[in-house]
Amino acid sequence: MSLPPGFLDELRTRTSIAQVVGRKVMWDTRKSNQGKGDMWAPCPFHQEKTASFHVDDKKGYYYCFGCHAKGDAISFVRETENVEFMEAVRILAQEAGMPVPERDPEAQQKADRMSELAQVMEQAVRHFRMALRAGGGREARAYLERRGLSEATLDRFEIGFAPEGWQGLWDHLTGQGVAPGMILDCGLARESQKGGKPYDVFRNRIMFPIRDTRGRCIAFGGRAMDPTDNAKYLNSPETVLFDKSRTLFNLGQAREAAGKGEPLVVAEGYMDVIAMAQAGIGAAVAPLGTAVTDTQLSMLWRVADEPVIALDGDRAGVQAAYRVIDHALPLLEAGKSLRFALMPEGQDPDDLIRTSGVAALRERLAEAVPMVVLLWRRETEGRDFDSPERKAALDKALREVIGRIRDPHIRRHYGQAIKDMRWQLFAPKRASGGGRPGPWRAPDHAPRPGTKSSALAAADAATQERLREAVILAALIRTPEVAAEFDGPLERLECRDAVHARLRDVILRHAEEGPGALVKEAEAALGAEALENLLRLPHVALIPAVRRAGDAELARMTVAEELAKINALKGIAAEISDAVEDMGGVADEALTWRLGQAAEARNRALRSQQEDKTEYDTADNGARVSRDEREAFDALLHKITFSKRKR
Repeated sequence: MSLPPGFLDELRTRTSIAQVVGRKVMWDTRKSNQGKGDMWAPCPFHQEKTASFHVDDKKGYYYCFGCHAKGDAISFVRETENVEFMEAVRILAQEAGMPVPERDPEAQQKADRMSELAQVMEQAVRHFRMALRAGGGREARAYLERRGLSEATLDRFEIGFAPEGWQGLWDHLTGQGVAPGMILDCGLARESQKGGKPYDVFRNRIMFPIRDTRGRCIAFGGRAMDPTDNAKYLNSPETVLFDKSRTLFNLGQAREAAGKGEPLVVAEGYMDVIAMAQAGIGAAVAPLGTAVTDTQLSMLWRVADEPVIALDGDRAGVQAAYRVIDHALPLLEAGKSLRFALMPEGQDPDDLIRTSGVAALRERLAEAVPMVVLLWRRETEGRDFDSPERKAALDKALREVIGRIRDPHIRRHYGQAIKDMRWQLFAPKRASGGGRPGPWRAPDHAPRPGTKSSALAAADAATQERLREAVILAALIRTPEVAAEFDGPLERLECRDAVHARLRDVILRHAEEGPGALVKEAEAALGAEALENLLRLPHVALIPAVRRAGDAELARMTVAEELAKINALKGIAAEISDAVEDMGGVADEALTWRLGQAAEARNRALRSQQEDKTEYDTADNGARVSRDEREAFDALLHKITFSKRKR
C-alpha cells in the first residue's frame, strides 16, 4: 500500500521512539539521560547483560553497538512484533491518534512531485541570497545591520531579499527552465487576474527560508521593507509542501541544540528566533503567524518536556499566552507541559537582547512560570472577590477550565495547585492570630449563679465560639470527605485562636487528600501534640462525630449544627448591638419583636438537632412540654378517671 507524501514524516514526528522501545526493554538509569532523550538498555535483539542498545529520542532512531541493529520506531515495531511494514504503521498511527489514509495509487507520483518542488524552492533560496548581496539589496543589508545580524547569522539562516518588481523571481526561474506550473505550485507566484503574466508573491521583502524537519525548504517568510505595506510579515501560501499548522520555524536546528541540554524556547517571530540563535540560545522556534496547534505542541513535546513560551510583554502577548493555555490543557500528559516567560512591557526577545543583553533574556527564561500560574492570573488579575457570589463565580470558572484536562491525575494536581493559590489569595485578609475581627463583639456577661457549670454554659460568648470551632475542626479531621461541602463557611470562620486558624487552613487545602494525608499535614502545621490535645478535649472527645471516624452523615450533621449555633450567637449579638443604637433610650414594639425573633433563632440553633428531636407544646405558663409526654399523661389521666367511674 502506498501512503501519501508526508504521512510517515508526521507519524515519526508524533511518535516517541523512547516510549515505543521502553515497552520492550529496561532502561539503564545510570547510563541514560531521560531529559536529553539519550536512553540506553540491554539490546532486545540479542542476549547481553550490558547496556549497548542506544535510543536517541530527539532524532528518532536506535542503534545497538553489539549486534548493529538500527532503525526507527516503525522498524522496531516490525522486528519486535513480527509484523509487516503497514501493520507496524497502523499500530503506531493508532497510538498517535492518526487515521491511516486510504490506498493512494498515485502516492509515488506525488512524492516525486514534491521532490521536484523542493528543488525549485532551493533555486529560489539561492536567487534571494544573491539578490541580497547585489546592488538592489543595499537597503535590506543596512536594515539587517541595524538589527545587529552578523554575516555568519545571515549565512546560517540563508536570509535573502526579494527585490521590487512584479516578475523578478518568475523571470529568473523560467529562464532556468523551470515550468510555470511548478513555480505556481510552490506558492512563489500567483496568476494574474488581468490576463497578464503571473506575478511574484514576494516583492521588496527580506526573505527567510522555512525548512521542514528533513531540512527541505518548503516555504518562505517575508518581512516588508516598506513600512506602509499592508502586511509587515507574509508567509508562503499553503501548498503540497507547506502546511503552516504543522510547521515550526527553525525546528531542525533547535532540536539539535535542545539535544545538547538547552531549554526549548518558543517565540512569536523569525527575528526573535534568529536574534536568540545569534546570542547563543540555539533551541528556539516560532509558529508561523497562527495560534499553536495540536500538531505543533506534539512536535514541541517530542523535543522537550517543558518548552518555554517566550511572549511579548504587552497585552497582545499575554492574550496569546492565554490562547496557548486553552489549546494545551486537553493535551497535557504526565511530564509534558509548558512554561511561560513574559518579556518586559513593550519588548520582545529580540528587543530585550539588544537593549539589555542576552543575560537579561536568560534570566527571564529561567524565571518562566508553570501554566497553572498564568491560568490563575487570567482568572483573578484585576478583579475583586469581596462577596460570596464573586468567589463562587471564580470557583465555577476554575472548575470549568480544569475540567478540560483529560488526564485525571493531572486534573487532580491542577485542582490542588489552584486550591493552594486560592487559599493564598484570601488568607492575607485574615488578621494575624487567626482571623479578622467581625463587625460585632459579643457582650461579656458572667454566667448566673444558678447556671450549670458545663464548659459551654460557664463560658462567655467568645469561649463558646472557640469550643464550637474545636468540635467543627475535630469532626472534619476525623471525616474529611465532607469538608468540601463547608468550604464557604470554613473560610468565613473567624478562628481567633491561632491553632484553630492554622488547622482550618490545613483542612481547606488538604481535605481532599484523605484522612491519613490530612492528619500528616495537620501535624506538620501544628505539631502532633497540639492536634492530639485538641482531639482529647473533653467537650470534643465525647462528640459522636469525633468518636466515629468516617461517619459522613454524622459529621455533616455535627458541623452544620455547630456552624448554625455560632451564627445564631453572632446574630443575637448583632441584633442587640443594632438595637442599642436604634432605640435611643426608647424601646418600641418593633424593636421588641426583632429581639424576640433573634432570641428564638438562637434558642432553636442551640437545641441539638441530633440529640433532641422531641416535639413540644407550649403550656399556659409558657413552659415547653413534650407532646409525647403530655399525650401519655392525658391518656393515663383518662384511664384513672374512667376506672373511678366504673367503681
